[in-house]
Amino acid sequence: MIKKIGVLTSGGDAPGMNAAVRAVVRAALSKGMEVYGIRRGYVGLLNGDIIKMDERSVSDIIHTGGTVLYTARCPEFRTQEGVAKGKAKCDELGIEGLVVIGGDGSFRGAADLSAQGVLCIGLPGTIDNDIACTDYTIGFDTAMNTAMELVDKLRDTSQSHDRISVVEVMGRGAGHIAVNTGIACGATDIITKEVPYDINAIANTMLAKKAKGKQNFVVIVAESVGHSQEIANMLQEKTGIDARATILGHVQRGGSPTVRDRVEATRMGYYAVELLEQGIGNRVVGIKDSKIVDYDIQEALAMHKEYDEKLHHIAEEIAF
Repeated sequence: MIKKIGVLTSGGDAPGMNAAVRAVVRAALSKGMEVYGIRRGYVGLLNGDIIKMDERSVSDIIHTGGTVLYTARCPEFRTQEGVAKGKAKCDELGIEGLVVIGGDGSFRGAADLSAQGVLCIGLPGTIDNDIACTDYTIGFDTAMNTAMELVDKLRDTSQSHDRISVVEVMGRGAGHIAVNTGIACGATDIITKEVPYDINAIANTMLAKKAKGKQNFVVIVAESVGHSQEIANMLQEKTGIDARATILGHVQRGGSPTVRDRVEATRMGYYAVELLEQGIGNRVVGIKDSKIVDYDIQEALAMHKEYDEKLHHIAEEIAF
């Protein structure tokens, strides 16, 4: 039976990470394991920034954003020497298993450490929802709700000034936040890298809708497309309507996680400990059709996630 495990958060922070950490710590303790919190991701593992955790270590964190274990990116861990150093630190502390909460880059590190004999389980923690082996990632729901609330507020001022609001939401590699936020806010148009767009067509659509009485417009742009100010400038030039660009930025990473993020993070964290209890490693936990599943890390990394083009076209068709 595994006696000691570690838990870390890596890469970009995401609301719900603390709920996952809480579930891992308390599930492991309930099964008689010792738990170590590794601060600042793989950087903390290499530097020995590691603390022993108990039930009280994770009190009153389920409702908080960010990560109590902090996070960082670690170029050194991409090298063989870095991985070997991480393995040596685990051996020094007697850590036999590790739960890694993060994205694809974090999982690659977990795969390398698994190959060295440390049982690693990855949990998908990223607001972008761009991990292919799972329908849902920790932080996605909170980020979408934050974006939706902010766009709703922008709509008020856009309406007051008969303005075009071009709003850039996060999603470095995918348009999942953009398409869902766009449809939830009734955006006039949604621009993502997955679906080609024509700025002239967007402008002509706006002019046609203005002729029918519409006075203000919201365009959602995914971070992966960028150029929001340029898009706003072009739309103003082509329509004659005042246009402003707003980049929501990292505010979407923060805030108290939603019910869904807290629950799914807890489910996945508990499941990760169950895998380690059975001596199983080199796996990524995910959600498929509302059920908890797990995959070999290399298999998970090789998967491709489809963009919901149907949802994108629905949003366009019903935007009046």
